[in-house]
Parts: sequence; structure tokens; C-alpha cells
Amino acid sequence: MKLSTKGRYAVMAMADLADAADSGPVTLSDIASRQSISLSYLEQLFAKLRRADIVSSVRGPGGGYKLSRLPTEIRISDIILAVDEPLRATRCSEAKGCLSDGRRCITHDLWDELGRHIYLFLSSITLEDVLERRLFGAASGAVGRIERPGGNLRAGRVSNDIHAAE
Repeated sequence: MKLSTKGRYAVMAMADLADAADSGPVTLSDIASRQSISLSYLEQLFAKLRRADIVSSVRGPGGGYKLSRLPTEIRISDIILAVDEPLRATRCSEAKGCLSDGRRCITHDLWDELGRHIYLFLSSITLEDVLERRLFGAASGAVGRIERPGGNLRAGRVSNDIHAAE
């Protein structure tokens, strides 16, 4: 599954907003500048985030956007779903299978389960977790390194010493 720019940019913008929120409402032009995202694209995303009650707008001088909830209450999956990003790994629609005759392909259950795992993973992470860099699992690259006896990396024994290969 590939997450589109819509979902990635929405999460990036929300993390930026949450990080800068202590100084009051944040303008989209400030987020656009810091994150290198088109202002018009952010306007589209924030309209959807506002409809989902994840952000609220403040009008007038000193206005901008602020979070509608605490960063501990906003899950990454909430952000992605708010901007209409599907969290599916299958190419099937709900009503029809992925094959031309309407049947599901032989690998449908595999991709369907992957989509569920992605959703559960993104639901387990809050905006606060992202800000505090509290992400879980082996994605950091530190777990599961394989090393040769003598410290060189290769296929073989999994090392428990994460610094051995560095």
C-alpha cells in the first residue's frame, strides 16, 4: 500500500500545527513555508480537517488554525481518514472484487489483512507520539540487524546488540 501525498501532507501539517500551537493560532502560510507544501493544497486539506472537527479556524488579525482536541486525543488514522485517504491495501471496492468478473483475487485476504494492520498501527499513534518521537517497533532500523561474527552485516544471525554494526 502506498499512502498518497494527501495523507502524508495532512499528517505533516498537523504535526507542524501542534508543534507551533503554544504561540496561538497558526496560519496556513506559515505551515506551507515550513513544510514546503502548497498553500492551496493545505487549504483543501484543512477544510476537510475542519469538517472532521480536528482543527478549528480563528478569524481576524492573529487568526489561523488551532487543534480542536489535545494532541493526545488525535490519532494519526483520524487525520488520514479525515482527508479521505483510504486505508486499504486491496484494489477491490467494497461492492466488487478486483477481478474483471467481480470475484476477489487469490491474494485478497492478504492485502485486506495488511490494510487492517496499517489502520491498527496508525490508530495506535497519536499526534503527541509523533511530536515526542515515541514511535514503536522496528521501523527505526535498530531492531533485527544481522551481523557476521566479527561485526560485519550479512544474512544470518540476528544481533541483539544494536550498536555492534555501527
